[in-house]
Amino acid sequence: MYLVLFAWLFVTVLMALAEATSPQGSVLGALVTLLFYGLLPCALLAYLLGTPQRKRRLRQADEGTEAATDGTVASERKEP
Repeated sequence: MYLVLFAWLFVTVLMALAEATSPQGSVLGALVTLLFYGLLPCALLAYLLGTPQRKRRLRQADEGTEAATDGTVASERKEP
């Protein structure tokens, strides 16, 4: 997943560089190109593709919390 993101960012950096060095281009146009063609789509894609991993981590954290709570409740229930 990250290889595709880095490759896309590389392409958009080259596009922005071409825009900035072009006789008809501008640095502002290069920054807009980099932002709207590169950074925003990559951030959105990374967020969407990372959703299953975030859900998995949340589920594991909830299970760990439940196990910790069950452990304390079970230790409190010990009869003499």
